[in-house]
Amino acid sequence: MTAYLFLTSEPPRKGSAAVCSRCHQPAPGYDQLPERRFEFIPFWGFLVFLLYCMRRVDCRRCEAVVVEEVPWGDGKRTLTNAYMLFLARWARRLSWKETAEAFHTSWEKVFDAVEHVVAFGLGHRTVGQIDAIGVDEIQYARGHKYLTLVYQIDLDVTRLLWVGKERTIESFQGFFTTIGDEVASKIVFVCSDMWERYLKVIREKCSEALHILDRFHIVAKMNKALDEVRAGESRRMAMEGRTPVLKKSRWLLLKREENLNTEQRFRLRDILRYNLRTVRAYLLKEAFQQLWDYNSATWAGKFLDEWCRQVMRSRIEPMKKIARSLREHRELILNYFRAQKLLSSGVVEGLNNRAKVTMRKSYGFRTFRCLELALYHSLGKLPEPESTHEFF
Repeated sequence: MTAYLFLTSEPPRKGSAAVCSRCHQPAPGYDQLPERRFEFIPFWGFLVFLLYCMRRVDCRRCEAVVVEEVPWGDGKRTLTNAYMLFLARWARRLSWKETAEAFHTSWEKVFDAVEHVVAFGLGHRTVGQIDAIGVDEIQYARGHKYLTLVYQIDLDVTRLLWVGKERTIESFQGFFTTIGDEVASKIVFVCSDMWERYLKVIREKCSEALHILDRFHIVAKMNKALDEVRAGESRRMAMEGRTPVLKKSRWLLLKREENLNTEQRFRLRDILRYNLRTVRAYLLKEAFQQLWDYNSATWAGKFLDEWCRQVMRSRIEPMKKIARSLREHRELILNYFRAQKLLSSGVVEGLNNRAKVTMRKSYGFRTFRCLELALYHSLGKLPEPESTHEFF
């Protein structure tokens, strides 16, 4: 059985002026509404409620009759400000469903609490100077539905700055509209992948910034090309009745050699003895990793040019496609070395992983609004409203 504790408020002090909830200024009274119930933070297993009869004021500044402003509540919400902050902090640690169950409330009230805290944070955050940003997309639902996420990845600050629906030019431009042209013009570094729509916006809005292509996406595309070669050759070998030496070899070829166990290394050594297109593609992929060991953009560029020439002579079409793409984005790749290797999208990938954990904890948000609030709440490092009570 759930225990309840009701705190009945005294009526307003006679002769005191109520405060208008629109202009936040004292205004003459108009009438009094029926008693309202506000939920407060549970205390020793008791559900706590504050009872109060709200007054209405006839505000001449707003030229309207509105409900008074009270220090413990916000608008028509039935939760007190202290309780909303309390629930929102727990919703950062637990899923929203678990938070609702732990404090005997509803999922909708946890949503209201997070929405209140995030709205306050976005309204009071200071963007300040941004030296480096990273932009990437993550899939949040089936049917190729993506979010555009923009992070601040300065050496001393990493946080989520923007959540855009879909990976379109308009969604990315919304970020620059939010921060303004003055802040955008002072951005020094931009990290992104090779998605052409992002590249177009970056050229327009951050023309003076050093644009660094994401090395992790380059390696991912190369792994995808290698897997395409392996799958095609494995099918041909099966159709020709040859020994299936490539069977169950996918992760042997895609993993870094230092991550293989002893048995896997022996198996990989056996596969590399065969004169196969897959083996040649694997060796080209492994040779490419030497690029990241260079410190000079000049020498890195020479290595990249030579590697691309070797690939173009290999007659392995998926790898040739990668080489053509690398040639097209050569200068952006070399910007990684011009930035003295201080910045990469490794930070962005780490933040993306945290974003995916947030989505998994939610057990699947059904609307973009819920997901947007959860991501800002978890990764935005937003300021929180002040509270008269601290419980942890």
